[in-house]
Amino acid sequence: MKIMVYEARQDELAELEAHGRTLGVELTLAEEVPSLDTAQLAEGCQGVSILGQGRINGALLDAWYALGVRYLSTRTVGYDHIDLEHAKKLGIRVCNAAYDPNGVADFTVMMILMCLRHYKQALWRGQVNDFSLNGLQGREMKDLTIGIIGSGRIGAQVIRNLSGFGCRILAYDLRRNPEVEGMAEYVTFEELLEQSDVISLHMPLLDSNRHMIDRETIARMKDSVVLINCSRGELMDIEALVEGVESQKIGTLGMDTSEGEEGIIHGDHRVDILPNRNWFYLHQFRNVIMTQHMAFYTDAAVASMVRCGIRGIWEMAHGQNCATELMK
Repeated sequence: MKIMVYEARQDELAELEAHGRTLGVELTLAEEVPSLDTAQLAEGCQGVSILGQGRINGALLDAWYALGVRYLSTRTVGYDHIDLEHAKKLGIRVCNAAYDPNGVADFTVMMILMCLRHYKQALWRGQVNDFSLNGLQGREMKDLTIGIIGSGRIGAQVIRNLSGFGCRILAYDLRRNPEVEGMAEYVTFEELLEQSDVISLHMPLLDSNRHMIDRETIARMKDSVVLINCSRGELMDIEALVEGVESQKIGTLGMDTSEGEEGIIHGDHRVDILPNRNWFYLHQFRNVIMTQHMAFYTDAAVASMVRCGIRGIWEMAHGQNCATELMK
């Protein structure tokens, strides 16, 4: 069996080689992002594995299908970059990746603490030998109410992590998680917006929750609210975020992922001109911390993502149960 692996990173190579050898699969590796221009790379392959930088639309799926591709894996947990309905219509089976929630949950708590303690401004000052304290006074988590939107695997682990800080924890989810009910108080979405000093998002991106944080929802929040997004960028309307920071309604913004990041994250653009005004305008504020979509990025998570990406295709092709298959 042949699998075309797009967006292969250096840190994935050892795991890719190991799984290919174990399963007897021939892997073709390329750094290119999947697109119509690079579709021909998959010629002769039954499976394609991708990351999240390309938009896997109907036209690209049609091109792959014509080349013989019948299985697709994304080495990411999120899969909103794939037109699943069109894949199902063609008969291309799709799976995503899974990894333990600890890495993203740990990163989220770190991001909350950095926002509360003005990490970005303190770091900048230290680099130019300015060790003054003016404007750097922080807040302690024990005195705050922290709202967690989404209490699935990652949201639940964030709640567990936060439970040791002595803060009041609110949670909102369409489905309550019994594992965290003793640590967090479930409230309505509106109550969480109005009562939380810090709000952190932990939801997959769906049509129903795209831009769930917008001008209207921000207006309902406390003044100087801290917003955290280590989930999916388009859960937040970037124009509304810019307005919220400018008006100081948003006190601090911590984002590992943001709307419009495609083509920016995971690349070195020091000599590039990138036409994304909102993204870079937001990036320059002293109270906005933006990291390069790296909350997931641990040795354990990368190993799991590669394993799911290659083994998932092999399992689907060999009639075995693939735990991460989508739209079974």
